[in-house]
Amino acid sequence: MKAVTEFAVFTLNKGLAAKAALVTQGKSPEEIQTSLGETFKLEGDKLKYFINALDVAGQNQANLKRVFVISLAEGESAPAQATQVEEMHYVPEFLVTVKPVAVTDTKGGRGGKGGRGGGRGERKGGSPWGMTPEEKAAKGKAAPKV
Repeated sequence: MKAVTEFAVFTLNKGLAAKAALVTQGKSPEEIQTSLGETFKLEGDKLKYFINALDVAGQNQANLKRVFVISLAEGESAPAQATQVEEMHYVPEFLVTVKPVAVTDTKGGRGGKGGRGGGRGERKGGSPWGMTPEEKAAKGKAAPKV
């Protein structure tokens, strides 16, 4: 498989709009092709590929990203979505949409602020550096040694 060229969706959308405007004016297919070639500065094979890519893009507009123009060697098979026009295959590529992840209950797990038993600096003594000298003295008096 050899990629010949590709056309991005914004170029194809502009081309589809221009083609639709020309069709409503009653232009012939040759006039439409000539006008699109002048508008997008395309000629020869590239213009032919663009016109065919417009047809493929018109059929696959939902979530379209771009259209590849490829040629296949002998024995190769075309991709599933490919449309063959003459000797070339036109393959639409689509945007992959990400499905939102369902939010699970964070109670009982490690989730939430602090994770395991509060965050750093929230010790029982109130100081992140340990007990103050006053707290140490009070603790020593409260617990008699046996």
